[in-house]
Amino acid sequence: MTSDHLTRRSLLQGGAATAAALPALSQAQAEASRQPRTSKGEPMVAVELTVNGREAHLQLDPRTTLLDALREHLHLTGTKKGCDHGQCGACTVIVEGRRINSCLTLAVMHEGDSVTTIEGLGTPEKLHPMQRAFISHDGYQCGYCTPGQICSAMAVLDEVEAGIPSHVTADLEKVVFSDAELRERMSGNICRCAAYPNIIAAIRDVAGKEKA
Repeated sequence: MTSDHLTRRSLLQGGAATAAALPALSQAQAEASRQPRTSKGEPMVAVELTVNGREAHLQLDPRTTLLDALREHLHLTGTKKGCDHGQCGACTVIVEGRRINSCLTLAVMHEGDSVTTIEGLGTPEKLHPMQRAFISHDGYQCGYCTPGQICSAMAVLDEVEAGIPSHVTADLEKVVFSDAELRERMSGNICRCAAYPNIIAAIRDVAGKEKA
């Protein structure tokens, strides 16, 4: 008799082990079936973000953009969906201190990140200085692009302060605040109402830079 010959004893032992594992397997299958599913039947993904200083715990389709997570799941509709292709800047938000087009990135890519939207900058009762400046200088008309413009403007001032050069920076070791720098850095935010001069004036106001 060979060593790998199936005996009655080994058959019974194997059957008993399989039977013992069945309850745990059935429980795992039941738990998996209760998990939220996408439209294609795939399991949702848990995503945790800190949005405007508050923790957000979401169950998302892994294909969900950060823009849709903010608008559709957290109901922060101040961030606008314009082109949905990263070309207009209406969806600009600030993530970990840097501005991004939220339509071009997936929410799952920002697990644990801190996100600031227009709602996190100020309220109607207590406006952020940049929001007040946009009002004072008529930096908007229809207002659709304004949330993205303001978030981008906030990041622009930080970029200049940090000495991060742009395509128009003459001396890469010394970034000088200028209208040319502002226009270049804000060029990714389109205002179809063409309020560009007023937007530059608003940013200058907040920066405390008088035009020479």
